[in-house]
Amino acid sequence: MEIRLILVEPRYQINIGSIARVAKNFGITKLHIVNPKVNLLGKRAIMFSKHAKELLEQPVLYKDFDSAIGKCDMAIGTTGLYRKAKAAFMNVFLAEEVAEKIAKQSGKDIVVGIVIGRDTIGLLSSEIEKCDMIAYIGASSYYPVLNISHATGILLYEFTKRMYKEKYGDALKTPSNMKYNKVLFRIFWNSIKNKKSIRDKKGVLSTFKRIVNAYQPSKEEINAMITALK
Repeated sequence: MEIRLILVEPRYQINIGSIARVAKNFGITKLHIVNPKVNLLGKRAIMFSKHAKELLEQPVLYKDFDSAIGKCDMAIGTTGLYRKAKAAFMNVFLAEEVAEKIAKQSGKDIVVGIVIGRDTIGLLSSEIEKCDMIAYIGASSYYPVLNISHATGILLYEFTKRMYKEKYGDALKTPSNMKYNKVLFRIFWNSIKNKKSIRDKKGVLSTFKRIVNAYQPSKEEINAMITALK
């Protein structure tokens, strides 16, 4: 699946620079921009893009909304105003729900466009109606509308986390410390086996094992528990 980030009439250099940076963080190599209202290579845009300046230098530009989404198999609109989207369109879901639905249904060759609205008024109702689904980011009812660069980061995370989970999941797991666990369990058993106050000693040991195995403590944490028990 190809994720295409589509920005509609961005206006502020700080936002476009920040979006370029977060886009590169999540593997986006091109920005697709409809009728930009900002100098993409302005001083502040470049400053906030950090090491993603090339995304500002070589964008794919469109004159209108229809041209941008017309090249996508699915267009996912975004909004911070849930009721506004509901009024125009029924397929409104939380961002994580949209990502899950697409992950289950999409083939490898599909192009999914994530459409980010204007810095000022977001997407128009007429534009929302042209999208296949609408992604809503749940936020405080006191101030539900996110800055577009912040929203972009959350959306890209939701749409790419399955890919990065496959890549980093095993590496991030705590390595198995079974041999240290055995020492810990033996010492724990020795500390309780002669205590008359504990009736079901094997049950207590079993519970302790389940807790340790579920938590998967590090070698240092196991050593700390062994020291305490000794």
